[in-house]
Amino acid sequence: RHWNVSIGHAVSRDLWRWEPVDDALAPAGRGAWDDFTTWTGSVVPFGDRWAMLYTGGCHVEDGKVQRVGVAWSDDLSHWERSDRPVLEADPRYYEVLDGSPWYEQAWRDPWAFFDADDGHFHVFVTARTPVGEADGRGVIGHARSRDLVSWEVLPPVTEPIGFGHLEVPQLVSLDDRWYLLFCSDTETQSPARRRLGAGTGTYYLVADDRYGPYRMIGDGALEADPAGSTYAGRIHRSGDGTPWFLAWNRAAPDGSFLGELGDPRRVHVAPDGSLRLERVPLP
Repeated sequence: RHWNVSIGHAVSRDLWRWEPVDDALAPAGRGAWDDFTTWTGSVVPFGDRWAMLYTGGCHVEDGKVQRVGVAWSDDLSHWERSDRPVLEADPRYYEVLDGSPWYEQAWRDPWAFFDADDGHFHVFVTARTPVGEADGRGVIGHARSRDLVSWEVLPPVTEPIGFGHLEVPQLVSLDDRWYLLFCSDTETQSPARRRLGAGTGTYYLVADDRYGPYRMIGDGALEADPAGSTYAGRIHRSGDGTPWFLAWNRAAPDGSFLGELGDPRRVHVAPDGSLRLERVPLP
């Protein structure tokens, strides 16, 4: 499935009932920088348009080198992509592909946001540091831009904490704290991290400032289990400000593949900053 993927699109008024519409973006024609993969990204408003930052890979490199591109839309339905990537890993701060110790050049899943304090757009991305044990180098990379085309790559906002990669990051503010969600599968965690026993799924870090320093509460798992039942969780606020957790149902109890969007769960924040999910009946 990783090599046969487009960026889909669905519409909902309540987060429970969804209507699929035409896909937003698919791999480009042969020879383009993103002719093999169009993977996870995020959408932000830019003036009177929308911008989608997304992950791309090409056949020439067997999809092993990940880069970030941008596509533009007036209506969230029709997208025009750039003809080149706009953001790549900087070897000063991040691991690049050299055949070892990792199987890919991780630079994907851009989560974009605008910071009014410095007048820049920022992205947090799945990345790896160039030093340390192979299965513990995962970090959240960072870059900023004024126009979403020219970027300054910055040092990571997290330290290595025993994950091979921290996938599909999301930054969200809840109760005067900043939460950094990410996903991990057991197979890419360090032995010490695996011994904590949380498993595969969505984790989170918490900080007082959006750029860190970040800390983990307990094992850091928001929703994880040995089977990897869910993955790629995100928090979304409804119109009244209530935070809801949406995740991809990845595997059935018997381990068979599902690949569907699950029902939202209510997010509760405890006094110590820890998060808890509550299942709510279909409205």
